Amino acid sequence: MTAASREHYVQCEELLRARDRDLWLACLFAPQDARPHIHALYAFAQETADVSGKVTQPLLGEMRLQWWVDALEADAAQGEGVRANPLADALIDTIERFSLPRSEFVALAQAHIFDLYDDAMPSWTALEDYCRATTSAPIRWAARILGADLQAPSAGAFDEAGVALGLTRILRALPEGPQQEKFLPDEAFTHDGGASGRRSELGPIVRKLHAQARSHYERARRLAVDLGPARAALLPCAIAPLYLERLARSDYDPFRPLGEPSPLRRQWRIWRASRGVGL
Repeated sequence: MTAASREHYVQCEELLRARDRDLWLACLFAPQDARPHIHALYAFAQETADVSGKVTQPLLGEMRLQWWVDALEADAAQGEGVRANPLADALIDTIERFSLPRSEFVALAQAHIFDLYDDAMPSWTALEDYCRATTSAPIRWAARILGADLQAPSAGAFDEAGVALGLTRILRALPEGPQQEKFLPDEAFTHDGGASGRRSELGPIVRKLHAQARSHYERARRLAVDLGPARAALLPCAIAPLYLERLARSDYDPFRPLGEPSPLRRQWRIWRASRGVGL
């Protein structure tokens, strides 16, 4: 790792710590030599997820995401300018060191194009595929860095945990405004009476989404029993049950902010999971 690269890795960690402290804390349980590379993965995932909130027009968001696609697909000669970007430098270095599949990084960036427009998620399958591309993929990459055999049956835990976390994040974001409702599958709605009619159907759909998140989490937990040290890659998902418990309350209202579990409780949950199967 060159001196310049070390500084770029530090910037990835700082970005992650500022934008998602729970995720940063979960990374602390990875071995020290692997940690900078995992920071780079999650900094990239965070940066692309944040694009929709930083632009005023979808086209501007697409341009930002396309920059990442071009950076990831550039060959060594073309990539010199790209690597002046600290995050891109650390990310590409990590991809090359661990032979990570660039196509999956491209797929993550392209999946976030959906965030920029008002089109509804078409189906439950499409929603889970979105979660796999944007949330499961970084967990798999981290697991590979930690030495996981991604062909083993137990490796399905990384995919299942990512889907559970992605669905939980969507549920948590619903109170932010009507634009978040586009993540609820269009096929789940039967009412044709406009926005007000669709909103009347939200209760059962949200309950089904909650049940799916819980189901994916429990499948991940069962599979994780057979994982070795790579189970540390699951720790970003360990706090999902804290939110799912709140979503299961009888007084839950999808239009009202859910509230956050205390930082101490979230930290304790991550620590406890680190002493078990990672979840």
